[in-house]
Amino acid sequence: MAEYRIITTDGRAKRATFTTVHGTVETPVFMNVATVAAIKGAVSTEDLYGIDTQIALCNTYHLHVRTGDELIARLGGVRRFMNWERPVLTDSGGFQVFSLASLRQIKEEGVTFHSHIDGRKIFMGPEESMCIQSHLGSTIAMAFDECPPALAERDYVIPSVERTTRWLIRCKNKMQWLNEQEDTINKEQLLFGINQGAVYKDIRIDHAKAIRELELPGYAIGGLAVGETHEQMYEMLDETVPYLQQDKPTYLMGVGTPANIIEAVDRGVDFFDCVYPSRNGRHGHVYTHHGKMNLFNQKFEMDMTPIEEGCGCPACKTYTRAYIRHLLKAKEMLGMRLCVLHNLYFYNHLMEEIRGAIEEHRYGAFKKEMIESLQGA
Repeated sequence: MAEYRIITTDGRAKRATFTTVHGTVETPVFMNVATVAAIKGAVSTEDLYGIDTQIALCNTYHLHVRTGDELIARLGGVRRFMNWERPVLTDSGGFQVFSLASLRQIKEEGVTFHSHIDGRKIFMGPEESMCIQSHLGSTIAMAFDECPPALAERDYVIPSVERTTRWLIRCKNKMQWLNEQEDTINKEQLLFGINQGAVYKDIRIDHAKAIRELELPGYAIGGLAVGETHEQMYEMLDETVPYLQQDKPTYLMGVGTPANIIEAVDRGVDFFDCVYPSRNGRHGHVYTHHGKMNLFNQKFEMDMTPIEEGCGCPACKTYTRAYIRHLLKAKEMLGMRLCVLHNLYFYNHLMEEIRGAIEEHRYGAFKKEMIESLQGA
């Protein structure tokens, strides 16, 4: 069984460990997004070990429609499939209910999609999502939910959140049954519930109170970073996190920038994921402690320094800004790969710095210094 142990706190920031059947995760942690069991940008599993990745996130919907979860199950589950020995979290497909709005129909039973790949009709409800994630054999499975737009009308959000609560109960029951089956790949698969409520603090608080009664191994906050301002996101975290179980991990889904992460840790969040480091890297945008740089800029044409002095990533240890810019301009895949590796290393090691600051009870000063520094470039 999973064990979440808080080592120390600094204000609301928590330094903890989360022990699972597939290994222990040091938190706060950033989960590298391996959408279809791979990081976009030609990043291998060996690369992930090399840049100190603790946990990967795979996408339930995308693995279901392309390759197929039943095939992956026959191959031993997603961790064996991608040759990854550490924990994996799978999302539920719920975000696609939001992002594929033009291709879906929501009912109490679940959601009917049209695949964005070939247009075929797909039905996914709580039970189907749990079955897919059980086939994948992930360490942590996310509950199936609806992610309403952050700025949706209140009259839409209330029934949506109520349905998400009913879906969560169905997810819990189905997972309990699946974990008892003889042929289940991971009989200790964990279920995290998801808090929703757009930017209505009373709805979010009521929902947090409702889902914490289910005594799940962890809880996520969804439906943020989808259209609201950063200030609204921070306000929702300020209001909501205290009502989730403090002795369980809290996961802020789909967030975000380095500054977003630093602010959210200060509000009690443990887990993060975001496509920014890989997506931006593929376009030549790289993160440093002094802000984000666009290596396509001509000022780097003759720059023979690494992306960031002192960085231990494979790109900075070996190559210069000028050479990586050349590769990007020449559309050589190596340029994209080096930028993605640098960004993922930066995020993973930012979390290491965050953990150290909490342990040393200087998180307030660290936050102030880092936020100012990140605005520098």
